Amino acid sequence: MSSVLEKRALKWIPLALATAVTLAGCARDGYYHDRNLDYTEAAPAPPLLLPETRNTQRYRDAMPVPQVAMQGSRIDEAAEIAPPQTLTIGSGLEPEFVERRQVGNQTWLVVAADTGAVWPQLEAFANSRQLGIQQSDANQGVIVTSQATLKLQSALRAGSSEVRCEQAGQSVAVCLDALEQYLGARSATASASSWTAQRLAQDQTLQMRQQGDAWEVVIPQSIDRVWAELDHYLELDFSVEGQRDLLATSAESYEFLVEYMTETERGRNPLQIVFSPDVRRMSQQIRLALQPDGDKTILRAINASERSLNADDQRELLERVSGYLR
Repeated sequence: MSSVLEKRALKWIPLALATAVTLAGCARDGYYHDRNLDYTEAAPAPPLLLPETRNTQRYRDAMPVPQVAMQGSRIDEAAEIAPPQTLTIGSGLEPEFVERRQVGNQTWLVVAADTGAVWPQLEAFANSRQLGIQQSDANQGVIVTSQATLKLQSALRAGSSEVRCEQAGQSVAVCLDALEQYLGARSATASASSWTAQRLAQDQTLQMRQQGDAWEVVIPQSIDRVWAELDHYLELDFSVEGQRDLLATSAESYEFLVEYMTETERGRNPLQIVFSPDVRRMSQQIRLALQPDGDKTILRAINASERSLNADDQRELLERVSGYLR
């Protein structure tokens, strides 16, 4: 009985194979429509137009993006230099999601997210704390409440934002403390990798230019904002004795005194060291000076030691320091 059943079953094998081959051939010949091809020739549809008789008060942007995200003039004619490495690669620094900056009696927060992502969180903060919103302008990045005014603008580093909480032009410490805690609690939802990719995709706004035998960096931001950023990152990064060290700062003259081992000195081989007055690689003191230039800031590296500082070493140091602002 079993042998009979086996014979009947074997009869269907050739038919099943023939059917499979036939169907496969139809698929290859285009018998079955491949919908993926439809999207290769897709064209954008015309924008949706609402009737002119509509009530404009009932319509608003679902996800408003403050215009302050585009603040800062761009310099198109920049020197052709290689993009600097990110802080995480070049210096081992990992910016926090929320950090503080201070110049004199002014204090603000720097958030590692663009203004379009931070704005809804500011609105949620004001509502959750029941601050009594009197005015909210997404285009200007301003939320006026009965207790303080929240201000949002793009930061110097691309893809990040600055948040201020002020009253009568003065920073409100209690408000900033609450904002820092509120935004910091949401940092888990922010992707560091996407932020880095977004930052690197931005057009560079700094210009490296040569003036005679010296290099300088043109930064299209006010000197106070530039000073606060450099003061923060130099304190973190220039902390390696004998290699790079922050010796002194002067907020009044907008200068930093650093001890730095230049690229030329780091590249000296043992034979060059033996036949030179210096029997070991030496660092030297250099002043990093900021100077206002209208609505821009000029950054220079000025030799403050008896050792020579050539143009290449100037440029290498300025590229490293200005990388904090990208």
